[in-house]
Amino acid sequence: MEPNAKGRSAVVFGARNLGKAVIDRLRAEGWAVAGVARSEGTLEGVTAAGALAVRADVTDQASVRQVLEQAAAAHDGVDLVVNAASAYGGDRSGPFGGGPIAQAPPEAFAAWAEAPARSAFSFLSATGAFLVAQGTPATVVQVTGGSSRRAAPGRGLWAAGAFGVRAITQAAALELREQGIHVALLIVDAGIEPLAGGQPGQTVAALADPRELAAAVLFLADQGARGATHELQVTPLAERWVP
Repeated sequence: MEPNAKGRSAVVFGARNLGKAVIDRLRAEGWAVAGVARSEGTLEGVTAAGALAVRADVTDQASVRQVLEQAAAAHDGVDLVVNAASAYGGDRSGPFGGGPIAQAPPEAFAAWAEAPARSAFSFLSATGAFLVAQGTPATVVQVTGGSSRRAAPGRGLWAAGAFGVRAITQAAALELREQGIHVALLIVDAGIEPLAGGQPGQTVAALADPRELAAAVLFLADQGARGATHELQVTPLAERWVP
């Protein structure tokens, strides 16, 4: 878990599936990585990948800050921070996406709209403060879904949460750029194929490959100050979507 010759190190929140693919890709490129999750099984996978495993909750700002400080101490600083953690919480026992607006109860709003925005705020607020104090250039990648670009019937609350994530990320990008901190939103406009286990309802061709998404994260991390991408959308060719 030592930093490579370039001294590049990363922290990945949400170290399962997409996050795990990001960790694997960064480790293959010689990065020192800390992977953050809440479950013991996920953390075991992080350790097996040769990364520093840390238990924490991305919705807790103090926990985020503590993770970054721990990773910085272990790897002589932090150059990349990725939030690939699931953004949803609360009671999601109702229809997927929250259901029709006229029928959605208050708890659906909390689970589908409030929780993602709150999670992104916690992550970006704590990460931004840490990186400003660190005082060196760095990249921050917040992951969200295609609902950050458009709403759909029965999924308006889901879209509201994703729109909130996008708005908070845009604001953070504008606020932190003068400190040399590149904040980018990675929009995954599709379901994500599991690294292992069962498949969602879509065909595999319509799902985003987590390994290719990991390559997109590395692309963002490798960008220079004069060519920074602030929003990157990934959409499989077989996925049906509306611009």
